[in-house]
Amino acid sequence: MTNEQLINKCKKGNARAQRMLYDKFGPKLMAICYRYAENSEEAKDILQDGFIKIFENLEKYSGFGSLEGWMRRIVVNTALDNIRKNKKLKLNSDIDDLDYKLATNSYIEEKLAAEDLLKILSEIPIGYRTIFNLYAIEGYSHKEIAEQLSIAVSTSKSQYSRAKALLRERIIKMNLHSR
Repeated sequence: MTNEQLINKCKKGNARAQRMLYDKFGPKLMAICYRYAENSEEAKDILQDGFIKIFENLEKYSGFGSLEGWMRRIVVNTALDNIRKNKKLKLNSDIDDLDYKLATNSYIEEKLAAEDLLKILSEIPIGYRTIFNLYAIEGYSHKEIAEQLSIAVSTSKSQYSRAKALLRERIIKMNLHSR
């Protein structure tokens, strides 16, 4: 069944088609949820809320552009809503332990497995993680991030810089411990 056929059936409230859409895109969208959530239960809640919004707004999907991209944006926005709702976005996290003089060790970063990076990313403060995800992974500009989160562009840039420094520090520590 094509995406267009699936969408048309979902618009008519066909539960089987809705399940098929969920099964087809759920795993990819869940990966997004994990990047913004504190734990797996919260990620599942974000995904569920995201799919509710997707089903409620399918009429607005024009059919132009990627269906997955359209759904992805809804899930990211749902995750951001969750963060705002729970007041977890602590943009001024304690950064006393950050060392801004860390040298870039690109050879370490190249050897890092994607799953290791996701684990490290899940351990940094939610404010840093959110901005890192939006900028480096989702491709939002700092201006768009600032508008979404009601912060200054300079705050977005500095939080991104701090997130990179913190990630770099943890990657180096992980590499040193694995020797």
